[in-house]
Amino acid sequence: MLWNDLLNEWVVASYIAGTALRLRSLAHVMLLISNGRGQMTLTSLLDEKTTLTGLVVSSKTDLLNRMVDLLESKVSGDQLETIRSAVLQREEIMSTGVGKGLAIPHGKAPGLEESYASFALLKEPVDFDSIDREPVRIVFMLVGPESKNSVHIKLLSRISRLMNNDSFRNRLLECTSPTEVLAHFDADEQLHL
Repeated sequence: MLWNDLLNEWVVASYIAGTALRLRSLAHVMLLISNGRGQMTLTSLLDEKTTLTGLVVSSKTDLLNRMVDLLESKVSGDQLETIRSAVLQREEIMSTGVGKGLAIPHGKAPGLEESYASFALLKEPVDFDSIDREPVRIVFMLVGPESKNSVHIKLLSRISRLMNNDSFRNRLLECTSPTEVLAHFDADEQLHL
């Protein structure tokens, strides 16, 4: 089947299902179609409602709550509170501040059928009990269903790989809008997937 045929089937199926079709680029759609038979990408999890730049928070708890609140348009109120509980409980076990100014709070929540993410660049660093004891400015939160452990681990691995790249992190810190952040993630994923 040709790419155009696949794309047209996808658009028609999306229209019939009544889902809102939001495409950043034809290349992004082709990447999603060709990428490992439906494999999820980081850019497919983020949008301008779940991405913030210049976020101001007063504490780690404030930050975690704001990251969860970014998912408000994606899930029901009950699911939002289940996600909040899962993320906060996971954080109690061990800090997800992984060093280099980065935190990757995450959790698996009952009742979810898919993975969700939010991303923020903080205006000022905040203490996060990180392993290197440095405050964080970059936060990528990931939550997923309890039943899809392998997808969750693969996504966490992809986030870690990207964020371990000093050049990628430095360019990310220069972004001043959600659009720039999303374009930055999208460009890297198109190169590496």
